[in-house]
Amino acid sequence: MGAVTRSTAPETDLGQPHRPGPPAPGPRSGDPWLVAAAVTILLLIMAPRYGYHRDELYFLLAGRHLDWGYVDQGPLVPALARLVDTIAPDSLLALRTPSALLAGAAVLMVAAIARQFGAGRGGQLLAAALGGASGITLASGHLLSTTTVDLVVWLAAALCTVRLLRTGDSRWALAVGAVLGIGMLNKLLPALLAVGLLAGLAIAGPRRLLRDRTVFLAAGIFTLLAAPSLLWQATHGLPQLGVAATISGGDSSYSGRLDAAILQFLIISPFVVPIWSTGLIVLLRHPAWRRYRALGWAWLVVVGVVLLVGGKGYYPAPLLLVLTAAGAAVAAGWARHGRARARRALLAAVVVLTAVSNTVLLLPALPVDRLPGFVVAVNYDTGETIGWPAFVDSLAAVHHRLPADEQARAVILTGNYGEAGAVARYGPQRGLPAAYSGHNSMADFGRPPDDADVVIAVGWQQPHQLRTWFTEVTLAGRVDQRVAVDNDENGGPIWLCRGLRRPWADIWATEVRHSG
Repeated sequence: MGAVTRSTAPETDLGQPHRPGPPAPGPRSGDPWLVAAAVTILLLIMAPRYGYHRDELYFLLAGRHLDWGYVDQGPLVPALARLVDTIAPDSLLALRTPSALLAGAAVLMVAAIARQFGAGRGGQLLAAALGGASGITLASGHLLSTTTVDLVVWLAAALCTVRLLRTGDSRWALAVGAVLGIGMLNKLLPALLAVGLLAGLAIAGPRRLLRDRTVFLAAGIFTLLAAPSLLWQATHGLPQLGVAATISGGDSSYSGRLDAAILQFLIISPFVVPIWSTGLIVLLRHPAWRRYRALGWAWLVVVGVVLLVGGKGYYPAPLLLVLTAAGAAVAAGWARHGRARARRALLAAVVVLTAVSNTVLLLPALPVDRLPGFVVAVNYDTGETIGWPAFVDSLAAVHHRLPADEQARAVILTGNYGEAGAVARYGPQRGLPAAYSGHNSMADFGRPPDDADVVIAVGWQQPHQLRTWFTEVTLAGRVDQRVAVDNDENGGPIWLCRGLRRPWADIWATEVRHSG
């Protein structure tokens, strides 16, 4: 790394005075590309292990019912799922390849942000390594997920914002507006980032940007690109507000205010907390970083909103990677002084511990039949990628025991969209009928035929609600996923229901739909 200059802030002696004018970014380095390639290759190797995640099964179903919006998301990922499944049907590797590539892109953007902060080759390499080893990058990069798209959208917007703040050129705001607007076709969360960035500018400046006509034009671009998703939500009764209320009540994974607060210290890695904390401190407090102060406040505002409304704790994670990039720039400068060899060894140990622990906990690195219980306890999503074919086998065993006339008119009713997606994926080759569910947008994909008075129901631990719909409800079996995994399905009851009390149209319109 080069010598410290007065015109650069980060990978420097922080006591240097800051000279007016845009600081120079660090030198270009090819090292982050090697890290990004390694992360993408690792994710591609891991992609076919275990099985589909429940959300991926849902995306495949949503892709068969393309629309400008859904109860819980925009059209982007379902459209991508349909495209990939059309090109390579039933290929888990193909389905997850876009996420692996997006994860590699995220690594490059974390390094690029560090470079804009002034990091030299060492700082950019450290930022890329920490970004690539982080929990949010590996976990979202392993699955086809709206979170993976959000990660790249937020990082791209942050990178453009850093360039805007570094140069003062408000034309970068146009790129921020375009990126966030496109991101609204995935989820509505980019609006939260926009609120955080605007609040950061209002608190820390430069406030002139809030009056800049180019920034207003950027807001117009954002609104125009977001219009399809916003209009769909408006014309369908704003269903994402209902989903948000369910999440706020803690009835969803990774939700709850306490869990959200704790997750801030875990989602990158506990080992990286000192680095991103350093990034936050210098952004908020050090004079040499004053021009970037809005980014530190943006993270504080976004986290505050998430905790206030009870959102999921991983929502602010991309901004944590921005703080990590700032901290990496500082840490690389710190490692060049004093006992440099020991300090570099310490940073290397942080990277290695982060990579190893997150790989074991967040990727399917261990044999599924010997998976320790603590892995699923720490990473709920792992459990939801295991045992779907066996789950469908359990339903098939119940269906095949029915008399022929009942088999002909039977349907399957599931408690969540993943269970319905599993039946859609694995049921036809087992001779199973169609599955229906009221979970999120599954309720809009169709209801059972009017003459379907024999139902195999799964996803209800107790039969109380089912008995309000059917005259006869009996326990017909239990889900056996043939591995000792503690997820929402394994060991759950399978109910055989007969005799509708009311028409399906009445039940579907008032009682079946639920969100979360």
